Amino acid sequence: MKIRCIAVDDEPPGLNMIKSYIEKTPFLELVGAYTNPVNALSESKEKEIQLAFLDINMPDINGMQLSKLLPDDCRVIFTTAYEEYAIESYKVAAMDYLVKPISYEDFLKAANKSKEYFDLMSSGQEEKEYFFVKADYKLHQVRFDNVMYFKNVKDYIQIYQKDGSRLMPLMSLKSLESILPSYFMKVHRSFIVNLNEIKTVERSRIVLGKEYIPVADNYKEEFNSFLSGRSIN
Repeated sequence: MKIRCIAVDDEPPGLNMIKSYIEKTPFLELVGAYTNPVNALSESKEKEIQLAFLDINMPDINGMQLSKLLPDDCRVIFTTAYEEYAIESYKVAAMDYLVKPISYEDFLKAANKSKEYFDLMSSGQEEKEYFFVKADYKLHQVRFDNVMYFKNVKDYIQIYQKDGSRLMPLMSLKSLESILPSYFMKVHRSFIVNLNEIKTVERSRIVLGKEYIPVADNYKEEFNSFLSGRSIN
């Protein structure tokens, strides 16, 4: 299956270069090319894009801003003439950062990173034991079975792990849900819990470590069904 891509660059030469690179890469499919980032944003959802190649310095909406407005499951590779944006690109969890002029060799390396990511996402969920997140300017491996729960905090999530460590990458709970094993459940708009780590439930609260996690009304039916299926009267 090909990765559905868009390219956004307000300068036609830069846009045409990325278009030509996408078109010559067998596992990529170009579904849109835009000089206006507003148009790219308005069409992004209906085209179900998976990967966006974004210039950074653009009018109205720059590439960094656009990356935060695209669908949560869309990955981003930045293309720019300015190296000073590299650190900021890691803050928004970009797949890669390419500095112009961009050779096809460098483009292909970045594209292959995205292919590895999407291959992993499409593999059987129960077969995956870990995933990677960017936090504190580093790439961290997170084992699913070491996670107690995920907590949403504005534009970030906090990952609470059994070994006591905590990570805070710039991403959303929604972007996580598609990759989590079946033993994770969303119990509140701000919490996803590892069901295997639940030791105590007090009324409508789950006790995980020192955290009391509320079970919201719209998630109670599913959670209570889980409890009923594992309770001995």
